[in-house]
Parts: sequence; C-alpha cells; structure tokens
Amino acid sequence: MNKRVVDFHCDALSKLLLNGDLSFQGASNGELDVTYERLKAAGTALQVFAIYVPESMNGPIEPILESISRFHSHVLACPDMLFVRSKSDLRQCLSEGKIGAMLSLEGVDGLKGNLSLVQIMYELGVRAAGLTWNYTNWAADGVMEPRGGGLTGKGKRMVAECDRLGILVDVSHLSERAFWDVADAAERTIIASHSNAKAVLDHPRNLTDDQVKAIIALQGLLGVTFVPWFVADKASVGIDDVLRHVEHLCELGGENHIMLGSDFDGIDRYVQQLTHPGQTPLLRDALLKRYTEGQTDAFMAGNALRFLERHLPE
Repeated sequence: MNKRVVDFHCDALSKLLLNGDLSFQGASNGELDVTYERLKAAGTALQVFAIYVPESMNGPIEPILESISRFHSHVLACPDMLFVRSKSDLRQCLSEGKIGAMLSLEGVDGLKGNLSLVQIMYELGVRAAGLTWNYTNWAADGVMEPRGGGLTGKGKRMVAECDRLGILVDVSHLSERAFWDVADAAERTIIASHSNAKAVLDHPRNLTDDQVKAIIALQGLLGVTFVPWFVADKASVGIDDVLRHVEHLCELGGENHIMLGSDFDGIDRYVQQLTHPGQTPLLRDALLKRYTEGQTDAFMAGNALRFLERHLPE
C-alpha cells in the first residue's frame, strides 16, 4: 500500500511570521502543529504552506514577503525538503522520497490590486491563491462579509492573471456569490483547499452540494479539513465525523477529487486523534475500514498528486 500523504493547507508560516523564536525543525516550544519531524512521521509527499497575514498586520506587502523568507529559512532549510514549483520538482520529490513544500497565498490584500505583483508572486514560487480570507478586500467578498458580494472588476482580472500564469485559484474562503463568479470566470480549474460539506454541517465555510458539483465539473479538488467546527456541531469531534464529509462528497461524485486540507496551525481546537500531521496514519486506518486501499490512497495523496501533475507548470 502506498502510504503517502498530501496536505493542501497549513498555517505554520503565520506562526513563524509572528514568532521568530519558533523552530520548524527539532525541538520547538510546542506551538507548531506542523514540524519537519511530524511531516516525516506521516509519510508526507507534499505539504502546502499558506501565506496568511493576520488581520492586525494585513495590508502592506511586507508581511507576505517576510512569510516567504521564513519559508526559505525555516522550512526549506530542513534536509529532504524540496520546493515544489513545477511538474519536474514534483517528480523529483516523489522519485527521491523527499517532502515537497508548496506555497499558497491566503488573501491577496497585500497586492493592493496591483496585478503586476501577481507575476512577482509566481516568480517567488506561489502556486495557489485564495482571493480573500473571511471578509472583503479589493478582489472579493469572503464568506463572513454580511453583504455577500462577488468579485470586483480587479478580482476578475486577478482570476484571469492566475489562469494565465498557472496559479490555482482557491475558493475556500469566498462568499457564495464570489465562488460562482470565480467558477464562471476560471478558464482552467479551481480548488477548495480546506472546506467541508454544508449538507453534513451547515457552516458558512462549508460548501453546498451545488458548489461541490461545480468543482467536480471543473475537474478541481476538494480539501476535507480537520477544523472541528467545520466537521460537527458537538463538543468532542472525532475521525468518524470527518469521514461523514468524505462519504457525502463521494455520494456527489467526488471520489476522484477528494484530498486533505488540514488547517493545522490555523486552529486552536482539534479533531480527536488529529492534532498534528504525525497522526494522519490514524485517519488512513479509519478510511480503510470503509474504503479500498486504492480509494484511501487517492484521498490521502493520489488525487492531489495526479491533479498537480496536470496543472503545475512544466
């Protein structure tokens, strides 16, 4: 059985940005969920690192650039970590058994509507971008913005520029109207890096069945997330509750589109037995009680790897 893991969303860079004393490798002070050692223990093939700038720092581009600097000095400094920007990087990562590290941008506020900076982000290795976090910015409204607006004119041009460059558009935090604007505008495909099924739990950050079907129709990816309050509305959330979302996405035709988007380091409460990457083998064990080895391998890594083989630049 192939025991690789791909996780399409963690916020370790945000913690590294806020606390320069944290260490990604070796004995951290316990504040990081995602560490080099835990990625190795999980059998991680690829971890996507989100560039998320906290609201208190959001606006200028400098925190984005500093996050990328921390990515280089903390993450890529570890042995066996490989920066994945292209198909050839991904193939090298898999053939040599290294841990791939990819950059995504969670919120484009710091680009201030300057689309030339999208090219700069691409040159710096960003390969996925969510237009906004939960609220509004120059590009779009997020899911928690009361007015529920869609894309702005510049937001639509941002989507077109991402399509042109080869940056995946991430819809996880978008308002419903903005989601459909992106789905209509995207000429390539879209992903939801860390969202669950609204039919299982009615939370604003989860996806309706129609949204799920739209992502499937666009041959995109659905990142099942471990955020407890996106999983189940109860005090103690377990792995079986996560599997209810997997099951529903499969019922909608999403079997070949499901991946993982943990949101580790972006949460302060956890699904039981899913508190850091080193515990993802427990998720695999639970999946194997309901699904075949092939299906389980696809959910854990295979779907995401095949997708990236199609959509990463050459």
